[in-house]
Amino acid sequence: MEIRYFFAVSLVVSASTVFAAAGSLRHVKDPKWHNATATWYGSPEGDGSTGGACGYGTMVDVQPFKARVGAVSPALFKEGEGCGACYKVKCLDNTICSKKAVTVIITDQAPQRYSDRPLFDLSGSVYGRMAITGHGSSLRDRGEMPIIYRRTPCKCKRKNIAFHVNEGSTAYWLSLLVEFENGDGDIGSMHIKESGSKKWLEMNHLWGANWVFNGPLRGPLSVKITTLSSGATLTASDVIPRNWAPKATYTSRLNFHI
Repeated sequence: MEIRYFFAVSLVVSASTVFAAAGSLRHVKDPKWHNATATWYGSPEGDGSTGGACGYGTMVDVQPFKARVGAVSPALFKEGEGCGACYKVKCLDNTICSKKAVTVIITDQAPQRYSDRPLFDLSGSVYGRMAITGHGSSLRDRGEMPIIYRRTPCKCKRKNIAFHVNEGSTAYWLSLLVEFENGDGDIGSMHIKESGSKKWLEMNHLWGANWVFNGPLRGPLSVKITTLSSGATLTASDVIPRNWAPKATYTSRLNFHI
């Protein structure tokens, strides 16, 4: 059974980050639409795979992931650093497509045969929601179709950033998965710091949305996240306790403002 804990964090924003009104962070938002192709997989009304190259597992069954997940081609997957990023997607056929864009959260990499072009391989539920109300089944019957897409800030309502300690972690090898990141959604780098130390230790990107530090560590541990897209930084002080355990999730009390 998964264990979850809650800790306070301090929010630190890098100097390069631009502030908007009311102190919110202006995270990545692409005003320009780009061309791509969309396909779908799984059951027609399915939420998406609980596997996936990002390593989110059963998180795809809970909000904000539920019924919003998708896989992307390598250019958008970015060898796993694109995991967690959010996009708006919509199809263009006015006879069947809704004018309203659908939000997709990246949780997987699309099959390699699509490596030569931007592609979104969506859950059946997401794909159908691009259609006019009542026409989801007809849209899925088309299989593959052209769409447009753009980046959008992720919104994990009523969620705070959490750190899942992956199975197999020890006092000499620590692997973390970041959950429920507002704003950019992606991660460019992660650092960890032992209690009483002033030195931040750089973690390595392991695979998907998983990061690892190989070496002896003594808790409690602070974690610093820097996003890939805008360089925004969040520091979770002592978020992982001295007696941390593999397969446990430690939840902070803050998130990026959007």
